[in-house]
Amino acid sequence: MDLVLKLRELRRLRNLTQREVSRRSGIGEKTLSSFETGDRIASITLVQLQKLLVIYGVSECDFFGSAVEHEIAPWERPVDPVLDALQHDLDALPPSARQTAIEKIRLVLDLARDFTAGARAGRRESLSAIAAPSHRH
Repeated sequence: MDLVLKLRELRRLRNLTQREVSRRSGIGEKTLSSFETGDRIASITLVQLQKLLVIYGVSECDFFGSAVEHEIAPWERPVDPVLDALQHDLDALPPSARQTAIEKIRLVLDLARDFTAGARAGRRESLSAIAAPSHRH
């Protein structure tokens, strides 16, 4: 997602007009508009960007990471190169082999869930044993 779209959509999501953001940030309304259309986005300064992010209540880390993208387009899944490669490999298989691979992946996921649940239960039992008073003398 590009900088222009993020800036424009953050302002809209915050229900702010360009005039309000201009007044609060000290950035000219026409300048702000030109950032949001992309005409002058290359000339935005770090100070200007920081002022806008403060108004939108977003950290630089969130802005340049995936948090803002998820807020703007929550229906889009984050890009994960491992999952994308796995999907590509599955798509390259013949249909019967693909179905077999998917069934085996589901079995592995079930095992992982069971193992995780068992590990959690084991930790709870260990904690309970530690917390329980001992009756030995």
